[in-house]
Amino acid sequence: MARESMKLVANNKKAYHDYFIEEKYEAGLALHGTEVKSLRMGKCSVKESFVRIERGEVFVYGMHISPYEKGNIFNKDPLRVRKLLLHRQEIRRMESRIAEKGYTLVPLQVYFKDGLAKVEIGLAKGKKLYDKRQDIAKKDQRREAEKELKRHNANLG
Repeated sequence: MARESMKLVANNKKAYHDYFIEEKYEAGLALHGTEVKSLRMGKCSVKESFVRIERGEVFVYGMHISPYEKGNIFNKDPLRVRKLLLHRQEIRRMESRIAEKGYTLVPLQVYFKDGLAKVEIGLAKGKKLYDKRQDIAKKDQRREAEKELKRHNANLG
């Protein structure tokens, strides 16, 4: 059995706050030399990024990979559009789901898996304001319950 090693580079917590994630896909990331080195150093942000399908190919926009310090002339534009590598049938399935009203694709995280840069993208449906408020209320309830449990356990000990 092959041992899978995963090193998380960037996480998009905002996506889970703003969207209901219905399906997740793993895509390879087409990069240039110095971008890989920057990613290995953890210099990446996917907060404001989004994914589009154009002419049967998938691209990520707004993903910021900081220039590599020792890269000088080989550095690429940190916000350039990057191609995602997926199987054709996965792309078709995503296209048909996006055609439905309210669906979009968002990058959830960037990581290295067995030495290869990967992006997890989610098929997402936008949340309404009241959904976000419900989530915040649930989180607060859970936090209060944990605090109460800690207080109770401290009194016992």
